[in-house]
Amino acid sequence: MNEALSLMAELRRVLDHARIPFCLGGSWASTLHGQPRQTLDIDLIVEMKEPDIAPLLAAVPSNLYVSAGAVREAVASHRSFNIIDPATGMKADCFVRGEAPFDLEEFARRRVRQISAQAGLSVPVKSPEDSILRKLSWYRDGGCVSEHQWRDVLGVLAVNAGGLDAAYLDRWAAELEIADLLERARGESSR
Repeated sequence: MNEALSLMAELRRVLDHARIPFCLGGSWASTLHGQPRQTLDIDLIVEMKEPDIAPLLAAVPSNLYVSAGAVREAVASHRSFNIIDPATGMKADCFVRGEAPFDLEEFARRRVRQISAQAGLSVPVKSPEDSILRKLSWYRDGGCVSEHQWRDVLGVLAVNAGGLDAAYLDRWAAELEIADLLERARGESSR
């Protein structure tokens, strides 16, 4: 099992033990739904409140590093903290789920998917539609310059052509003010 899959399996055990709902996002999710891309970290969305901090810290094994202060700050501000494997340099960016309507619906739509048959590893993953919407938002927030984000969106659209919930995409693209980017991506992905 490669280092990233080993860390993901360990994180699954940690979060399950601490009873913290989570889902896989970022480039891992877009790769599962679209076209493969090498990535150096694992992006997780975690549903955490202040009472979840102690169980999480207690569940993290000694071979991994997490800053208690960073976790507390992330939970209080709905930001992110890292869990790092010092032996490999692999890390997980744990984004504390926001409270905006899209954050809540995106998290509720996660589904368990197998990410490695060889390792027997399945985890909750955000939907292809939510991967598209979140990456388009990041693309816009980053000044529309990230080729990685844009290619990830095009890959998910191409691989899932005809199988996406178009009404869901349109509704949230309008709400998130990224409808123009969604239309552009749809056009480019169908070429």
